Amino acid sequence: MELDDLNLFVKAVAAGNLSAAGRELGLSPAVASKRIAGLETRVGARLLHRTTRAVTPTEEGTAFHAHALRVLEEMEEAMAAVRADGAPRGHLRVTVPASFGLMHISPLVPEFLRDHPEITMELHMADSLVDIVDEGFDCAIRIAALKDSTLVARKLAPNRRIVCAAPEYLARMGTPQRVQDLVDHNCLVHNDQNLWDFDTPQGRRSVRVSGSLKTNHAGVLRDAVAKGLGIARKSTWDIGEQLARGDLVPLFPDCCIATDVAVWAVYPSARFVAPKVRAFIGFLADRFGPEPYWDQGLPERFKV
Repeated sequence: MELDDLNLFVKAVAAGNLSAAGRELGLSPAVASKRIAGLETRVGARLLHRTTRAVTPTEEGTAFHAHALRVLEEMEEAMAAVRADGAPRGHLRVTVPASFGLMHISPLVPEFLRDHPEITMELHMADSLVDIVDEGFDCAIRIAALKDSTLVARKLAPNRRIVCAAPEYLARMGTPQRVQDLVDHNCLVHNDQNLWDFDTPQGRRSVRVSGSLKTNHAGVLRDAVAKGLGIARKSTWDIGEQLARGDLVPLFPDCCIATDVAVWAVYPSARFVAPKVRAFIGFLADRFGPEPYWDQGLPERFKV
């Protein structure tokens, strides 16, 4: 399949006009139309709805467009990789969890783009799991226990979690001394994660908790526990500042939360990894690891 035809198709979708896309590539309207017709014949589907004034992608065209973009970008990146200067370049599409992205990715983006002036970036914030291949993302940041997949992953940082509460709540309701005491407290939960596992000196313990608030947003949970509503299980990347100020107090110093969750960068498995992707992941790894800055003031007993 001719890359020039893919390029014409992508430009036509962007412009909403086949003639304009053709002019940009030095093609007459008749030639541009013939090239798109030939592409549709080879694909075996109609890709564009055409009117006298505009073109819009069909359902098949929309699906094809994402893959066409990736083919063109990978060709550009392959060429960039062997250019004399070797500088990462191109458009970088990244998806990140919303709360983590706002707190720890967004502040770093200006520095990264200043360091790499030939890269442009699209930063997509979403707490839902995004299929990065189908949706055309170059990489994703995920906070998870990764399962087997076709994606390649690089660990960027540990995801340490602690059980904590505000001093005001503990003064009002008392401080739980054992993890089993949590059943008598107002425990605030993220989504349906109400079974909390601990590694204690006596072995693994699981406690089913309940309380007055359940939420799917990390920021809501952070604000509620900081204002003394109850006890929560939180990642240290989310509450580092509150711990440092004493607004939140970590509980159960002899126990740790059992977890295999970490902060990962994931990207599609391929022999060729674009320089722009390598540059971004390496940049984050340098800023976060091996001991992320949000954990540097954390007592050693919680760094397990």
